[in-house]
Amino acid sequence: MNVCLPKHSNQNALSEALLSHTGILTERCYQCGKCAAGCPLADEMDYPSTVIMRMLQLGLPEMDDKVLQSYTIWLCLTCETCYARCPMEIDIPRVMDYLRGESLRLRKVNRRAKDILAFNKSFLDTIKHTGRLYEFGLIADYKIRSFHWFQDVLLAPVMYIKGKLGFLPHRIKGTDAVARIFEKSTQKEEKQ
Repeated sequence: MNVCLPKHSNQNALSEALLSHTGILTERCYQCGKCAAGCPLADEMDYPSTVIMRMLQLGLPEMDDKVLQSYTIWLCLTCETCYARCPMEIDIPRVMDYLRGESLRLRKVNRRAKDILAFNKSFLDTIKHTGRLYEFGLIADYKIRSFHWFQDVLLAPVMYIKGKLGFLPHRIKGTDAVARIFEKSTQKEEKQ
């Protein structure tokens, strides 16, 4: 006899918000474990993807908080290995992306994700201002945001000599169009 935990009705459950924003139904996951088995970072995560999916399925407020405060959602590379392996074709990378957004919005970001967020913001800022990746600006901005002043400092001269690190950014034509994309994206986030 199979015993299944009851789903508690919670109008504001994270899984219901996930369904309305992404169309992904977490109940489709039957816990086969193929996603976690193929994940390259599963050993580093506090909860494997199967556990995240189960916590979402339960619909309990305390589970939703654990999901939004987990380190797992920030470690996910969105490499789509889990998606390719899932027999139910659940887009777990999209789930993780939505969860990261909610974690930021609700200010429930895991403390260990500080450097990941610093890198993400630095990366996006270089794209926003130059239209493409500006490596030196990315590194400088990341060092300022993360306070890792001397981490990997000996790599910079080697990268410069090999032509991998330029001091001046290469600007593209149409940086104003790139800035408009960022502006529209920000406006869309504020409406949600």
